[in-house]
Amino acid sequence: MNCRPACAACCIAPSISTPIPQLDGQPAQPKPANVACWQLDEQLRCRLFGHPSRPAVCSSLRPAPDLCGHSTAEALAILHRMECLTAPGQAAATIT
Repeated sequence: MNCRPACAACCIAPSISTPIPQLDGQPAQPKPANVACWQLDEQLRCRLFGHPSRPAVCSSLRPAPDLCGHSTAEALAILHRMECLTAPGQAAATIT
């Protein structure tokens, strides 16, 4: 499966604890969940793709039907649920 053009769900929904370089030269910082990564360009492609400063977790997210679903909205929902289920201190039984 290939990435859906202009999807970027995997660059929006999950939190990224590895510091990501800022565009304005400020110190790199982690990305919170449900915030678009500042390294997304106007076409919603990663500016760090193939660059050594790209977080390993970003490289590990590969498009797959169980992760991406059938639409960007479905991918965002799947990734949001995964984020909730893996967040420290969250009880899986409370996630809907």
